[in-house]
Amino acid sequence: MLNQEHVLCLSIGSDGRVIACHTVFIGTLTSSVMHPREIFAAAIADHAMEVIVAHNHPSGAAEPSDQDVRATQQLVAAGQILGVPLRDHIIVAKEEHFSFRNHCLL
Repeated sequence: MLNQEHVLCLSIGSDGRVIACHTVFIGTLTSSVMHPREIFAAAIADHAMEVIVAHNHPSGAAEPSDQDVRATQQLVAAGQILGVPLRDHIIVAKEEHFSFRNHCLL
């Protein structure tokens, strides 16, 4: 398990497959920055049709924080403007994960 939060951006092509996976940020034990500019810069460079964002919670709990929810809302809005929608935001913890899409939060 990683000791710091890592934020990844998976670029998804028109066929629904992953084109590339980029580590966009490495944060602290309890937080990281998810700025839309860096998330979507990688996706645009990859000519992605959609993106999936994932990050880990070193604490072991996959439940999203208020900051995670706000960041996801910003990514959804930015993706709509750029024409590169956010397919999902996944939080990975030690023994569980949380999908914003599966919880109808996108």
